[in-house]
Amino acid sequence: MREYILVMLIAAGATYLLSGLFRRVAVRIGAVAIPRGRDVHVKPVPYFGGLAMLCGVGMAFFVASRLPFLSSHAVVTRDSLGVFLAALVIAVVGAIDDFIDLPVIAKVTGQVVAAGVAVLNGVRLYWISLPGSIYALNTPTSILITVIFVFVVVNAINLVDGLDGLSSGVVGIGASAMFLYTYFLAFERSLSVCTTSSLITVVVTGVCLGFLPHNFHKARMFMGDSGSMLLGLLLACSTISFTGQIDSSLLITGDDGSWLPSWMPFLLPLAVMFVPLVDLVSSYIRRTMRGKWWFEADKEHLHHQLLGRGHSMVGTVVVLYLWTALFAYGATIMALVRQRWLIFVFAGAAVVLLLFTLRGKLRRTERTETGTGGNIPTDTEPPSVSGAA
Repeated sequence: MREYILVMLIAAGATYLLSGLFRRVAVRIGAVAIPRGRDVHVKPVPYFGGLAMLCGVGMAFFVASRLPFLSSHAVVTRDSLGVFLAALVIAVVGAIDDFIDLPVIAKVTGQVVAAGVAVLNGVRLYWISLPGSIYALNTPTSILITVIFVFVVVNAINLVDGLDGLSSGVVGIGASAMFLYTYFLAFERSLSVCTTSSLITVVVTGVCLGFLPHNFHKARMFMGDSGSMLLGLLLACSTISFTGQIDSSLLITGDDGSWLPSWMPFLLPLAVMFVPLVDLVSSYIRRTMRGKWWFEADKEHLHHQLLGRGHSMVGTVVVLYLWTALFAYGATIMALVRQRWLIFVFAGAAVVLLLFTLRGKLRRTERTETGTGGNIPTDTEPPSVSGAA
């Protein structure tokens, strides 16, 4: 655990320190977020936060490869190199898009190429775990599912990158929950706690922590597509590598015969990415029903709707943080502790959080009726947004 904590601090420190440098570079070359019709910010904000994150990832992986314990597993060292090469590809594509606004086909091609680089380095789905059985995948099916999965996760994180600190916070919370699960699962089953999944997730947690001070309201810089696609790729690779390095036979049932452990390889990624996936699916359905392409941007994402309900900029971000933590840590705790009463605790917390989420609408209605106005951002003092699909 000490080496993991050190790696996380290296990732956080490098990202924090280099963000200022890349911010100045972005300002100098004009890589800034110019306000658009669907945006809420009114002043240009520099991009390239994703490049600082990439450097943080690279430095953390390098340090890990030199530490006594983490460097003792050749598979982890090999996989981390492959993941970094894939991260380099997707971050560069994202940075170019932040600078010159690439066409959609170019971005999609970059995402697929990055997924291909990860696959070529052995990071792919080898099996799918379902209750009572394990389905091994042949090579073509494994590659196809891996590429599709990476593509979906990358775009889910890209879509949720819409408010100051939202994407980095949501991903950081989800990654930290997944790290705890993979680490303690391996410890509980007397397996090696040195896994690619644990390494990636602890590094992702670190870079998100390092970038948040620059990106939380009011943001001094945005991560841009270089950051959101990078985080999506890393989160996808951590999930994929987890399925390929944990002994699948140990996940069929729990010691108490419970069904939850056998579902965790499938449920945990959904729980970790609950907010981004809900936003992605709802956006696809909404745009399809209106006869638009899935990639055509609008102003009806989850964060837009919460702002419209009367939540403040920070309040909206906190609400989505809480939903992410509830599902990610709820699934992790229930899988590790395996006590049925936790289901009722989770359900109760969900009800309370739902009431808190809807409270913004109630407050806005009450203020409107009394003539005091709502809590919706105005044109005179709008919150800034950090991405913007």
